[in-house]
Amino acid sequence: MKNVLILFLCIALSWSCKKDDDKLEVDSVPPQSLADVAAEDDAEIRAYLETHFYNYEEFDNPPGGFDYKIKFDTIAGDNADKTPMIEMTDKLKTEKITVVSAEFGRDEDEVVEHTLYILVIREGSGDASPTIGDYSVLHYEGSLLNGTVFDASVFVESRLYLSATVRGYGNGIEYLKPGVGPFENGDGTVSFDDYGIGAIFIPSGLAYFDRAPSGSSIASYAPLVFKIDLLAFEEDTDFDGDGIPSIMEDLNGDGNLNNDNTDEETERIFLPNHNDPDDDADGILTIDEIDIDEEGNVSFRDSDGDGIKDHLDNDS
Repeated sequence: MKNVLILFLCIALSWSCKKDDDKLEVDSVPPQSLADVAAEDDAEIRAYLETHFYNYEEFDNPPGGFDYKIKFDTIAGDNADKTPMIEMTDKLKTEKITVVSAEFGRDEDEVVEHTLYILVIREGSGDASPTIGDYSVLHYEGSLLNGTVFDASVFVESRLYLSATVRGYGNGIEYLKPGVGPFENGDGTVSFDDYGIGAIFIPSGLAYFDRAPSGSSIASYAPLVFKIDLLAFEEDTDFDGDGIPSIMEDLNGDGNLNNDNTDEETERIFLPNHNDPDDDADGILTIDEIDIDEEGNVSFRDSDGDGIKDHLDNDS
């Protein structure tokens, strides 16, 4: 996913920009405030949802050979009587997510609430949803609001670690559940049934903001749309192999694993805890500073009784 994945190196460079004033190679556009862009993006997304519909009639009464793919169209002409997505309150979910300007190397100290819109067309038959700390297996298509597709994996299953994608993408997938499968098709491919189907409408503050990928069709400050088929996920993923499920390394509980970094001050390259096998940089691996029982349950030590867990305490 060349345009979707945020490489951890890019995260490192982003945080280095705050300290060293280094510049990423990004499109040169006049800087805009996080608050102004959030308001503009929200108005643009809402206008789209008010004037567009998806092929809900096919999903409600699937015709023979229906591929269960989402199609958007404008409410006009022969489609003038269609129901806009903004009115589908049983399917359109919203989540308020706080973003700080420092995440994009800005010094304005802005703290701005953004609205993520999630269209849940079919929730999925699974018992649980993935977290932002899990690997997920899915089909996806990423586009701009004008319909320009910039990345897709529609027919081949992609295995993605959700905290290595743009933030709104991972948070949006948490509203879907997986299906049943995989089933061997006899031709080297597999299939799934009853999987979650939806679309995520992401303001740029939960995507690339002013750091659009070089050479892509994504402009700075562009809202994004992702159509998603959530096929499966790996519960309690431990991305860095330190013995702690990644979701448990969201220390501040804000739904963003990439801003939890215990040893930030000593690192040359920014490695948040979920991507760091030695969270406190004390030379002792995190997995050697915790206890894991036979059932895989994790417990934490506090050897010096100072209220800080050993794996987060470099003088324990």
